[in-house]
Amino acid sequence: MPPEAKDVGPLMTGLIEWINESTHTLPIPIVAAIAHYQFVTIHPYYDGNGRTARILTTLILHQGGYDLKGIYNLEEYYYQHLQDYYNALAVGPSHNYYMGRAEADITGWIEFFVSGMLYSFQSVQKHLQAHSTAKDQSKNINALDARQKQALVLFEKNEFITAKDVEELFHFAGRTARQLLQKWVRQSFVVIADPSKKARKYKLNK
Repeated sequence: MPPEAKDVGPLMTGLIEWINESTHTLPIPIVAAIAHYQFVTIHPYYDGNGRTARILTTLILHQGGYDLKGIYNLEEYYYQHLQDYYNALAVGPSHNYYMGRAEADITGWIEFFVSGMLYSFQSVQKHLQAHSTAKDQSKNINALDARQKQALVLFEKNEFITAKDVEELFHFAGRTARQLLQKWVRQSFVVIADPSKKARKYKLNK
């Protein structure tokens, strides 16, 4: 149960001020974790608060130097541990904002958030170690846009991907995911491995 509409504006202003001040005094991952929790607690929008909170935390981490050139993505960790994600956020004596939700002990949530960062960074490290003897692809990677970099995580465990994979990674509608894949084919980022309309598959271009 979020706060009343009249309180949302001041609460969001306070959150922004706190983020700007705390990035100079607290470790950036802790700031990002608290900002995520407090944003979904204030719940300023009717829908899309979780997605917006994850975008906000990604921005905080990237601005704080935890960007790794944009090749990691916390979304995969949340997707694989979806129930743990919701459980970690559901803390406090009440779901009501005015009955302790905003002041709850969120140690468990911060631990979950930082564990997600550790998982994502280790995935990048393993990927780099596995390809350390391969041809240097840094120029090719730097030429990719942000979404293409994030999509690389899909190819870590699978040779082929589908529109459904892209849909789940970015929380897109099916049509939007298919349009994005068509764009990537034109840009030579991926190639069609199976042209079947019902089960079309794509693989990473050499």
